[in-house]
Amino acid sequence: MSTPTAYATPEDVEQAFYEALIRGDADLMMLLWAEDEEILCVHPTGIRLLGLVPIRESWRGIFATAKLRVQAEQVAHWQGSVLAIHHLSETLFVGDDPNPHGPLHVTHVYARGAHGWRLVSRHSSAADDGQQAMAEAVPHTLH
Repeated sequence: MSTPTAYATPEDVEQAFYEALIRGDADLMMLLWAEDEEILCVHPTGIRLLGLVPIRESWRGIFATAKLRVQAEQVAHWQGSVLAIHHLSETLFVGDDPNPHGPLHVTHVYARGAHGWRLVSRHSSAADDGQQAMAEAVPHTLH
């Protein structure tokens, strides 16, 4: 593994994350994560991974099965002096299949430390239009 880059902004880390994803390089991707056993990654399958080793192995498994392309669009972001949260929408393309998968709702959490900004959490889940969830949340009987 090479020496980690000191990223000046969370946006720099995010750009490097998607470059590593497109290259299918789990080792390069792991250089973007904080060196902390409390880092967290939740893939769209819902499996929660805690720590460097499980996260690295999951990405290695993903990259071993398919080449990914992704279109990511930032939806919202918040940034403080040591913490940043980015909400994105992702559309995935797997291998040579021209049909998109997604969209996915994605949240990235970044922390700034001695070596610049690093990813501390990634959570992705399948998106829907929200209409069904809103309909179910509205009470049907008023008291």
